[in-house]
Amino acid sequence: MSEKTHLDIVYQDEHLVVIDKPSGLLVHRSKMAHGVKEFALQLLRDQLGQKVYPAHRLDRPTSGLLIFALSEQVLAEMTRQFTEFQITKTYQCVVRGFTGEGVIDHPLKDPVDDRRLLRKGVTHEAKDSLSEYQTLEHYEMPWEIGKFSTSRYSLVSVQPKTGRRHQIRKHMDHIAHPIIGDTRYGQGVHNRLFRDKLECNRLLLAATELNMLHPVTGQPLQLTIPPAKEMTAVIQALRAFQVEC
Repeated sequence: MSEKTHLDIVYQDEHLVVIDKPSGLLVHRSKMAHGVKEFALQLLRDQLGQKVYPAHRLDRPTSGLLIFALSEQVLAEMTRQFTEFQITKTYQCVVRGFTGEGVIDHPLKDPVDDRRLLRKGVTHEAKDSLSEYQTLEHYEMPWEIGKFSTSRYSLVSVQPKTGRRHQIRKHMDHIAHPIIGDTRYGQGVHNRLFRDKLECNRLLLAATELNMLHPVTGQPLQLTIPPAKEMTAVIQALRAFQVEC
């Protein structure tokens, strides 16, 4: 991304703004982000010419819908809605193997971001974590891996019911269907295949839908976008090998 990255605005009014965050962009400054010069918060602030407040976060490699409040009062209401799980978020991801549908109920520990605490071996307590998922499409690619003559993948829709860091990535790995392009929780052999065969150099995870009540008017607000164009291009290539679910 260039120093003049322009953020795509999906929704805007006098109270909040929702952007389509690109993969690779941090939401805000972090102790772990040494050398990073661009952040969604600062870019959007400069683009709008006013102060903005991130209402939640997306992992750096994840793209998609990200909400910013335009006042501290709206931020407080958004925080309440997120804390009480009144906002429904839906993600799409491409994972290894053929999936079905189900609920992943698996406690997770939040990552430790402070390098000093990491060096001391400090960890967080595991917290209840819940995700629901449904299969959208199956693909069988003519790519040999080990003793297998083909490789299988799925396009999956996931709704996190709790808000843990890296929740979807960890949960899909937990059920042996890691997300393609995940260099932390995924499988290198599949990530390399997608890089070599499809020129895929990103995590195939995108926040594609938000359902909520407007924090000021109380009116239902539903926002839906397709995955970012580079992720959509990979899905389109996979569809040449789509098989029945």
